[in-house]
Amino acid sequence: MNVERIKNTKGKLLGVDFGDVRTGIAVSDPSRMLALCLETVKVEGIESIADRVAEYARAEGVSAVIVGLPVNMDGSHGHRAQRAQKFAELLEERTGLPVETIDERMSTMQASRYLNATDTRGQKRKQAIDTLSAQIILQSALDRLKNS
Repeated sequence: MNVERIKNTKGKLLGVDFGDVRTGIAVSDPSRMLALCLETVKVEGIESIADRVAEYARAEGVSAVIVGLPVNMDGSHGHRAQRAQKFAELLEERTGLPVETIDERMSTMQASRYLNATDTRGQKRKQAIDTLSAQIILQSALDRLKNS
């Protein structure tokens, strides 16, 4: 993540856990202390997802977007990482905002642990995991910005 590019902006940030079927969205508070879950979007096609997330960015009045980059455990970038990067580029075109990617390797695992601890199962879990992952991705970026 290019911290300087985001650090030079003010106000809320949008966090995105991009997926081909479900995409989780989170937003920060204006002071960038806390990431909050927004919604899981179920739209198919990378273009449609980019359009929908751009609508959220406008509606929330964010100044930048953070997209989770699914890096492989060995640090390499596979097909999913390439799709997420392409999505980030589309989103930047559609919003005119800085869009940065951040390594999301452990976000889904952290979300699963939390949902296990709260005994969230079935349909409720399916609906929550992507949004919670987006929140974790965004909070990780917020923490990195605070510490830079």
